[in-house]
Amino acid sequence: MMTMTDLWNNLLNLFFPNLCLICKRPLVGKERHLCLHCLCRLPRTRYHQRKQNPMEQRYFGNVLITHATSFLLFEKENSTQRLIHFLKYHDNKELAYHLGQIAAHELQDDNHPLCQVDGLIPVPLHPKKQKIRGYNQSEWIAKGIQSVWGCPVYPHALKKTTFTESQTLKSGFERWENTRNVYETDQTDHLTGKHLLIIDDVITTGATIGACAAALSAVPDIRISLFSLAAVTK
Repeated sequence: MMTMTDLWNNLLNLFFPNLCLICKRPLVGKERHLCLHCLCRLPRTRYHQRKQNPMEQRYFGNVLITHATSFLLFEKENSTQRLIHFLKYHDNKELAYHLGQIAAHELQDDNHPLCQVDGLIPVPLHPKKQKIRGYNQSEWIAKGIQSVWGCPVYPHALKKTTFTESQTLKSGFERWENTRNVYETDQTDHLTGKHLLIIDDVITTGATIGACAAALSAVPDIRISLFSLAAVTK
């Protein structure tokens, strides 16, 4: 039997339909943000199914990591770029959360070891940047993953101590220089002995998430793994 809430929602969808962020078709049933067709066609990396995948190879000889993977391939004007733009610049916490859930479910379906981490650490924003943007998209991706795996999120485990310029137009070397020594942690006792997964939205050169891993490596007996929602192909 249809409730008043169901009837009201149906009327709202009739006059103000929720549209797929990619193809703009009306969403139906339990679809959220993306229609089933576009969700299935997202350009997945499948990195977690490969040994020494491109994400892991970025850090050979730089930072000691246990596992690393990215969920989606990020290319100019592809569907991933559109989704990242929506969650990064349109205050779309729900989209970040939802995509985190989808990625977590797919890793879990493949019984990947990352699903057994002790905690999730989102890449932090500088307080000034977070005030401007309104929220940290990496934290909401982490919350989506948490809802599936059940492990805690440590949003304050890392701090960004320096306000840096946008990385968008910088070269690879400039990105590494721009992020070097700008992250720190003061929670060494709290994190000692844990296997922690650092979460970022997009990886280009890997400078930002690599700097976060370097800061965490000072914690005794720690294991560090890396995840990004998307990664730029090389």
